[in-house]
Formats: sequence, structure tokens, C-alpha cells
Amino acid sequence: MLLWLAEHLQQYSSHFAVFQYLTLRAILGVLTALGISLLLGPWMIRRLNYLQIGQSVRDDGPQSHLSKSGTPTMGGTLILAAIFVSALLWSDLSNRYVWVVLIVTSIFGLVGWVDDYRKVVESNSRGLPARWKYFWQSVAGLGAALFLFYTAASPSETQLIVPFFKSVALDLGIFYIVLTYFVIVGSSNAVNLTDGLDGLAIMPSVMVGGALGVIAYLAGHSEFAQYLHIPYVQGAGELVVFCAALGGAGLGFLWFNTYPAQVFMGDVGALALGAALGVIAVIVRHEIVFFIMGGVFVMETVSVILQVGSFKLTGRRIFRMAPLHHHFELKGWPEPRVIVRFWIITVMLVLFGLATLKLR
Repeated sequence: MLLWLAEHLQQYSSHFAVFQYLTLRAILGVLTALGISLLLGPWMIRRLNYLQIGQSVRDDGPQSHLSKSGTPTMGGTLILAAIFVSALLWSDLSNRYVWVVLIVTSIFGLVGWVDDYRKVVESNSRGLPARWKYFWQSVAGLGAALFLFYTAASPSETQLIVPFFKSVALDLGIFYIVLTYFVIVGSSNAVNLTDGLDGLAIMPSVMVGGALGVIAYLAGHSEFAQYLHIPYVQGAGELVVFCAALGGAGLGFLWFNTYPAQVFMGDVGALALGAALGVIAVIVRHEIVFFIMGGVFVMETVSVILQVGSFKLTGRRIFRMAPLHHHFELKGWPEPRVIVRFWIITVMLVLFGLATLKLR
């Protein structure tokens, strides 16, 4: 929106041309989203408290969580508001990738909002029934996959890139749609499973989102893409602004979500953030690298799958409790220790993921 205004004002002053630079708009996107989160956070927490929109805590989990009961939830609405305002202000709104990410994030956020609303406001422990939750997630995931597949401008936009190899690119054909669907829906639910401790999900989301922003910038620049032997995706660079907004909004939310949390993001934030990261990874053609960088999300998801599978097949549990972060809590790790160690793991995985850009 402001980019269009700056282009219009260039006829009066050449100084407005500076807003054409992605790096500047990314910085402004971070600051805008961060400012919105910090300014609106206290008001939103007071409002949620007034409406008695508080988290309910399971009594079969770690006993330290019982004190969290009643803490305001659905704070993910703040994250999404900050992201959307910032992205709409500083992005090139003629870019199709920007709208794909915004729409997918919106739909998953809406699904999460309905689920949270039913659980917290209507006191329905089931929330949105699982079949309907996955139905609407599937609609959004398949819709994005079909759109990206049929609007691809070059074969490289639908190939699977394998890290560590300069010339290994697998033509997926129609299976691109299947892969895209699973990446978006799987990422959304993986972040949601991770969101169980104060700040545990938001900081890895910020770090992975920042790394995807770097990859988007490189993939959207023909010379950098050629030099690094990664697919050139025309227009993908504009996603840097969205990733920057995600980072700013996430850090602003962490101000209130850090231990001990004043507010939780809820499904409205976790489902939306996971979907946003997934669709960006697909657009920039780095699904495998995203799998590496999001290793904490993967570990949490695999722990649940293994726990459920083992109990159904053998009647025994592998972990004391799933997802994995609860297992370590029940082993005696203080909550802040679990959180920070998972953050440290994410830092290492993100750096390794970025290193694959040169290790080819």
C-alpha cells in the first residue's frame, strides 16, 4: 500500500525511490509489526481478562501447569493483526505470492480461532471437531497447492530441490500438489503441537521465518540464485517483507508470552504461523531445508505419533507424556530449561539449514 504511494510520490521527489529496496521495507516491516504488538499487547491482555477468555489446563499433565489455568489465550490474534497490517503496508500488493501467504494464513487462523472460541468461550472441550478442522485445513492447503502448481512460470518452481547437491532437482509433476498439501497442513499442526510451554513455539517460528526470509530474498534474485545453484523464483523476494513482519510480530508477542506467560497464542496463532511457514517454504522450493530448520516442530510431532502408535499396538508408552516437551518436564527439567534448550536446538538447526545453501 505504502509502496504504491511512494511510487506515486516519486514524480515529485526522487527520494521516495528508496522504498523500492526490499531490505528497507523488510526493516520497516519488522519495526511496524513489533511496534503494533508492543502497543496493543497490554490492551489485548486486559480485554481477554475482562472477557474471561482463559486457558484451561489438563490435570493429568505436569503439576506446575496448574497455576497457568485462567491465563488469557487467543493472543495469536495480536500476532496476526500485527503481521497483516505490516505486510499490507510495506509489501508489493501486486505480487501473487504475497496474497497466497496472506490468504492461507487467514484461513488457518480462522480455523484456530473457531477452535479456541468453542473451547474457551463456549466451554466445549472438543472445540472444533477434528474432521471439520482437517477439512478446512485441507481446503486451504489444496487450494494453495493447486494455485501455485497451475500458475508456475517455470519448471524449477515445481521441482524438489535436494540440499548438498548442485544439480539434483526432481520433477514432481502432479505430486507437487501432494507435497505442498502435506507441507502446509503438516507444518501448521506441528507448530500447534509445539505450543505447550511459554514462548516455546513462537521463538522457533521467528527464527525459522527469518531464515526463510533470507532464502526468499536469495531465490527472488536471479544473480544470487544462479551463484548458489538454487531455483530462481521470480517475485519470491517480496516474501522477505512478510517474513520480517512475522519476526517483528513474534518478538512483540514474546514480550508478553515469555515465562511466566501473561498470554498464550492459542490455536489461532499456532495453526496460522505453521501454515505461513509451510507455504513460504514451498514457494521458495526449500521444503527439505525447512524440515531441517524446523526440527523442533518435527521432534514434537514425531513424539506424538510414536506415543500414540506404541500405546495402541503394545499398550505401552515410549515417553512419560507427549508432546516431547512434557516428557522432559516430567523428568524434572524446569520449564525455562526446556524452553531455552529447545531454542538453542533451533538456532543450530537454522544455521545448518542456511549452511546448505553453500554446501553443494
